[in-house]
Amino acid sequence: MVSDFLGRGWSFPPRFDPRGKAAVMVSGVPDIDESLRILLSTAPGERVMLPDYGCALRRMVFEEVSEQTVTEIKGLIRKAVLFYEPRITLNRIDAQRVDALDGRLDILLDYTVRTTNTRHNLVYPFYLHQATHPVKA
Repeated sequence: MVSDFLGRGWSFPPRFDPRGKAAVMVSGVPDIDESLRILLSTAPGERVMLPDYGCALRRMVFEEVSEQTVTEIKGLIRKAVLFYEPRITLNRIDAQRVDALDGRLDILLDYTVRTTNTRHNLVYPFYLHQATHPVKA
């Protein structure tokens, strides 16, 4: 019963078993983590059959790294998870500035799986600036 609710799906990005012709499948918490990553990286309107699916994080890409921006990002994530990930209860969202010059935020999602009442977390790196800076040696 629990595994039915938590689901089973293709790994993301899709991979295939080298020994056979089957797709690699994930289930349980890894499936939830991959679902959250897909949700956060999908812009609303990208999915034809679910035009509202996704999180509008891309519109925040060139914003200044400020408390207002971080608060808005948290709100976008909270709304997306509320509507599109019914398997979890979102306990907390934290955003930590990792690299202020490159505009990287690590977004920590602390959540509880509803059917098992277990807590987990996911760190999602979000880049607020375009990746045009040369790589540091």
